[in-house]
Amino acid sequence: MNTASSLLIARSHPAANAPAANAVAPDKPAPFRPRPPASLAEAGLTDSMVDAIIFKYLQVVGSASGAKVAGMLALPHPLIVERLADLKGQQLLGYVGAASMGDFTYTLTDAGRERARKCMEESLYIGSAPVPLSAYVESVKAQSITSERPDEQVLREAFGDLLISDRMFATLGPAINSGRGMFLYGFPGNGKTSIAERITRCFGSEVFMPRTLHVDGFLIKLFDAEIHDEIPTPRNSILKADQIDERWVRIRRPTIVTGGELTMDALEVRYNATTRISEASTQLKSNLGTLVIDDFGRQRMNPFELLNRWIVPLEKRYDFLALANGQKIQVPFDQLLIFSTNLEPRDLVDEAFLRRIPYKINVVDPTEEEFRELFRVMSERLGIAHDGEVVDYVIEEYYRKTERPFRCCQPRDLITLAINQCRYLDQPPRMTRESIDFAAGVYFTVM
Repeated sequence: MNTASSLLIARSHPAANAPAANAVAPDKPAPFRPRPPASLAEAGLTDSMVDAIIFKYLQVVGSASGAKVAGMLALPHPLIVERLADLKGQQLLGYVGAASMGDFTYTLTDAGRERARKCMEESLYIGSAPVPLSAYVESVKAQSITSERPDEQVLREAFGDLLISDRMFATLGPAINSGRGMFLYGFPGNGKTSIAERITRCFGSEVFMPRTLHVDGFLIKLFDAEIHDEIPTPRNSILKADQIDERWVRIRRPTIVTGGELTMDALEVRYNATTRISEASTQLKSNLGTLVIDDFGRQRMNPFELLNRWIVPLEKRYDFLALANGQKIQVPFDQLLIFSTNLEPRDLVDEAFLRRIPYKINVVDPTEEEFRELFRVMSERLGIAHDGEVVDYVIEEYYRKTERPFRCCQPRDLITLAINQCRYLDQPPRMTRESIDFAAGVYFTVM
């Protein structure tokens, strides 16, 4: 097993809040950019799919201009004007009045309201027109995380807000560069989750993903505002090269961290019988980024059950998901899968699975020298004067005498508690024996 010492702490750094930009080879293809469709067929849509969303939207809002309808569907205005004119010709829509720039305001007729009611029975979805699964598959290939090969410089930029040892870099570098899964294991408090959350930054900053997919009559919501970090994209550019298909959203490569709350149900497409809309699985949402299984071994299901779910995707780079009607669909499995655990990997999984996760990285306790450096860095980070004599006292009193092991998180936690006590007493924050004694008293009381 690969073993490395880590020295981790959040600190101020120019790259702390910005993802690293990966080095671009001279022959690297142009970044993926979804272009506005010239027709509904090119968008992978039928007239009936678009009409259904229009009917439901007008049923809810009462009336809207053609421009607003097009904006809601995230489709080019000319394509929607054509559909609205056709629906008016069928006497399903009527004019309420004129809108700006030759546009009209539309509303449903009695026949249109009846059509809207039937559409609502099929699905309550109202929003941007969906993207076909086939187009999504091609987009994942074009933006695959496996096509990136971050080097040491990129890693140092991505981990710029952490203090991390050269020994850890020497082990992490090849593991991240490989684009394959890894185990991060070791005692709690040494930064396994912090490492995992920053690994995504090594693979370039942004990608495009559809808001919603359609496959075999089912709608699957892919974009999740709670998980995905959207990057605003300028709209209505006069330059054709700058225009994008607005059914797609530009996001930072996702990092999804899930812990003991993870269930097998979250790894499947979930169908809502009330709305008749499906929700993408956790691994589908994490495509093009990193999926971190934190606290592995503490989920409610057996570890072997969870790991067996990943064997085929890790080997083949694709996954099979079941729709509500039982039909299986093949989807990309394009993410770096990271298992973070406080337990020994060999106690959780068998040899066959460990072979598929080639990198097992032990995030070990810091040395005394590293521990002292963490105190110095965190003092600066938290705006309190560093006192080496107090650190000597802490190490002697609370570590050597008790034979307590060092943990990377402890300097930050002890200093924070000391500062909180000073503030409560209306005193300027200081690192003193008294404030540290208070911090250690409440921090280590049950340890």
